[in-house]
Amino acid sequence: GGGEEEGGFLNEKIDEEVDIPVTTGAEGKPPCFSFRTLWAFTGPGWLMSMAYLDPGNLEGDLQQGAYTGYQLLWVLFWSTALGWLLQVLAATLGVVTGKDLATHCRTRFCKPVSLTLWLMTEIAIIGSDIQEVIGSAIALKLLFDLPLWIGTLITGLDTFTFLLFHYWGIRKLESVFCAMIFVMCVCFFINWGKSGTDAGQFMFGLFVPTIEDYALIPAVGTLGAVIMPHNIYLHSALVLSRKIDRRDPTKVWEAIKYNAIESGMALLISFFINAAVVVTFTTHFFNVGCASLEAGNFACVDTRSDGIPEDDYFNGISPDTCVNEHNGYGRCAEIGLSTAGHALGQTLGSAAKYIWGVGVLASGQASTMTGTYAGQFVMQGFLQLKVAPWKRTMMTRLVALGPAVIVALGTAHDPVISDTLNEWLNVLQSIQLPFALLPVLILTSSALVMEQFVNTPATNFIGWCGAALVFAANLYLVIDFCWEDNSKHVPSADWFHPTVIFLLVLYFVFIGWVIYDGIVGFALRANKADRDKHM
Repeated sequence: GGGEEEGGFLNEKIDEEVDIPVTTGAEGKPPCFSFRTLWAFTGPGWLMSMAYLDPGNLEGDLQQGAYTGYQLLWVLFWSTALGWLLQVLAATLGVVTGKDLATHCRTRFCKPVSLTLWLMTEIAIIGSDIQEVIGSAIALKLLFDLPLWIGTLITGLDTFTFLLFHYWGIRKLESVFCAMIFVMCVCFFINWGKSGTDAGQFMFGLFVPTIEDYALIPAVGTLGAVIMPHNIYLHSALVLSRKIDRRDPTKVWEAIKYNAIESGMALLISFFINAAVVVTFTTHFFNVGCASLEAGNFACVDTRSDGIPEDDYFNGISPDTCVNEHNGYGRCAEIGLSTAGHALGQTLGSAAKYIWGVGVLASGQASTMTGTYAGQFVMQGFLQLKVAPWKRTMMTRLVALGPAVIVALGTAHDPVISDTLNEWLNVLQSIQLPFALLPVLILTSSALVMEQFVNTPATNFIGWCGAALVFAANLYLVIDFCWEDNSKHVPSADWFHPTVIFLLVLYFVFIGWVIYDGIVGFALRANKADRDKHM
């Protein structure tokens, strides 16, 4: 009885269906494009796009700008474009079949693979949740001078307010996320406008692929950090809120088209928000001398900035080109989410610090709510558990809040530690990406699942090339991150590197297993079931 009641509440509110208007053009045929129809489909893509604007991505943006300048804008753009392709595939899977990606994984793969995919996705959600909780706490500290541990508690608990939006219905929930994106646009665009842009360098960085040696690791990190694995599962479920007649191929193609347009618009806006952060920090903190130091990538920061420990400055080896910046107070130093607001405040004025803080707070709050929804759909799809939203929120908050509070207490006097954790969590998101990317490619390539809506050969080629690029990037990123000679980020214990090698082997073995089981294993099971049926 209780499960049915919870499931009913879930279906009534989260899976509420939005009617699609019937539009006709000349000769009674549907028009090529209708703003009214687009409006009806508008919502899931904007909610999905919050994962491209979470605090982890913002830290990646500011470090990309401060450490590499304009040169990696093309990486940011094409990573977002690959993300758009994957989101469209996930949305198409949901539209065509009426089932989300997690549900398909449960039925397509054997049980050990399905459960491991679920576990990997949950780990990705928890890692992203920690980033979002700490990001919001950093914003609250910046705005109200609250200790980090209090900010993490407030952020973890105030996610329960999403139940209010949940009760209002899907359209009002989507409007709340659009409002959050608008707040971020205003905040980050104000600081971008005050900073100015070298238009020539911007266009060159966007359209001409170039990577200096010192920018290789940030480039690989950007590829992995932009696309969130659990977001692919989320989008395949969000599109189910639109009422579509799946018996009519014309209506299905219409839904696929408008979902692709809406997702493209949302991700284009997210790209410009990310670019605004990149350009702002490029203008004020990028210095080639600091970026190419033997010790790693660094920014040129004003030593008068509050919130950056004195020990974090490279006083002895900062190049003259940096020392002469910021009225003679420039020094090479690491910069991250916890120190960025103070650095901006010193350079652009105190108003810029608070504007930045409001933008980061909007990012943290909205992306935490999307993470909770992703967890809801993932648990329901993989395990067939219809958990009441408040129970799911309680579970995700407790799992993520404990580590977040511990990190906040440990980093109260050294914000660089929390920035290092963010780097680790970005690596975690990157290595988890194949466990969403592979299932969506395998499923949308299957004519048995998609029928006439199966991927075209060109889509499959681009998708699998993107997957290969992600695998190679992940391998390079982990090897560099764990074996870098001057790294301060990894343990020095003897057991660490053998453990990493063992886990890497397991990782690629499991990737191979997912591909084999999703294609060959599924075909063998289907043939056996067909033979048993005719016996």
